[in-house]
Amino acid sequence: MNIKRLRITSFKTNFVLRLVQFLIIFLSLQILTSCTSVTPAAREARFVSIGEVKPAWQPFSDGIKIFHGKTTSPQLEFWALQIDTTNPSLQIVVRSGAAQTNTSAQYKHLYYSTRVLSFVRDNNLLAGINAVPFDIASTKEMQPIKNMGIVVSDGVLLAPANPNYDALVFYTNDINTNGNNTIGSMAVISQAEINSIENIQNAVGGFHKMLENGQPSPRTENSEARHPRTAAGICPDSRYLYLLVIDGRRAGSVGATELEIALLLRCLGSSEGINFDGGGSTALALRFPNGKVRIANTPTHNGIPGRQRAVAACLGIFSLSTER
Repeated sequence: MNIKRLRITSFKTNFVLRLVQFLIIFLSLQILTSCTSVTPAAREARFVSIGEVKPAWQPFSDGIKIFHGKTTSPQLEFWALQIDTTNPSLQIVVRSGAAQTNTSAQYKHLYYSTRVLSFVRDNNLLAGINAVPFDIASTKEMQPIKNMGIVVSDGVLLAPANPNYDALVFYTNDINTNGNNTIGSMAVISQAEINSIENIQNAVGGFHKMLENGQPSPRTENSEARHPRTAAGICPDSRYLYLLVIDGRRAGSVGATELEIALLLRCLGSSEGINFDGGGSTALALRFPNGKVRIANTPTHNGIPGRQRAVAACLGIFSLSTER
């Protein structure tokens, strides 16, 4: 009987030891796996307030740098990209989801929804963000969706201008004034001013200007609402395009006001800036060195952190040097 008990005890001990060994190996693999996907996006810089933010730009790809920051007052977490528009290998990409096949006037400007991750992955991009406001909020892709603002993709009008809002516009190179900008000159303008797309290569509508001539727009003065935010900015000489996402509605990041969007864009180096669709739509997707595409921030749809919303037209960066 004693021998039998010893055997049972020995068996239990061996089982526990093997289980512990398995857990150690499993956790080690998880750590190693997470380490292999670490990019500069995971190495955040910390600041007390937005006024103290100084971009700690780190290389992400040829012509692109990345900055991941946190502030404690207010508590915000954000990611930013700096795109060198003079880099000959980089191109702006604007896309909606697949177009509806119905060509009647009622459905002329309807497209299918897509997640930002799918937008970057399927178009072989380095990075991408959500942009244009739209009519239906859902996590499901390939749903009929309407762009609530102008969308121009490679000189083709996909959705008309909304005169109530502003837009980020990329003009064709033949009207560029700085001589070496390969992407084309950029501007944040009212969509009411767009009467023709003759000289527009790409454009994405948003909501409103946040930054004008280096100063927060008057509309930001009484801004108090906090939300996840997606924004874009342009430096004074138009060499750099800045893409910014700010998390909100989750522990660790309360979301930004419109004034804080303007201040952050200015800290990055912008003199002009626009607020895109935000809230549960806010997402930044990046293509990692191993080719995998992941979301850098934490989208929050219907109060669930990590849940991606399917959106309308997106803005992305394509690199000829990484084309497959």
